[in-house]
Parts: sequence; C-alpha cells; structure tokens
Amino acid sequence: MKRFGTIATLLILALAVAIPMASYAAGKTHDMKATVVSVDEKAKTITLKDENGESHTAPLLGKAMGEAKTLKAGDMVTATCQDNEKGEHTGVTALKKS
Repeated sequence: MKRFGTIATLLILALAVAIPMASYAAGKTHDMKATVVSVDEKAKTITLKDENGESHTAPLLGKAMGEAKTLKAGDMVTATCQDNEKGEHTGVTALKKS
C-alpha cells in the first residue's frame, strides 16, 4: 500500500510539471479577422490580408490544413494564429469562414 502512495505521488508530480510545459511549448493564440488572398496546398501555407490591408503568409498547422481546402480568394475568415514565446506568429491553427 505504501508503494501505491509513492507511485501516485510521483504521477501527480509529473502531471503538475507536464501540463504547464505543454501549454508553454504550444505558445499563445489569438484570433484575427482577415481576407483570404491565396492558399498553397502544396506548401501548406495561407496568405491573408488583415484589417489594415497588410498581407501575411503563414504555415497551416493542425486542423487548419483541412479547413483551408474549402476556402478561396476573397473569403472572409477568422484565423486562429499560433504565437511563440516572443509573440511572433508561427502559423495558423484554425480557420472559420465569417
């Protein structure tokens, strides 16, 4: 019984460390309203024009790859952008037609 308590304690400790590390590694996300300029399925990138008229090309990550297949130039979307710890964009993780 004492061994079970030790194993349980170690498991709880491991989870307490792993969960914050996973969220740190994933970075932060934010939503951005934009217009689709183009989707390059081969390169797995999307070019979006933001509300200020600036174009940005970013990698498609995760489920955004599948979602981008239904989009065409001129579509209005809300893009969920993944940022690194410096606040720089690392890619688009989700796309939702507006």
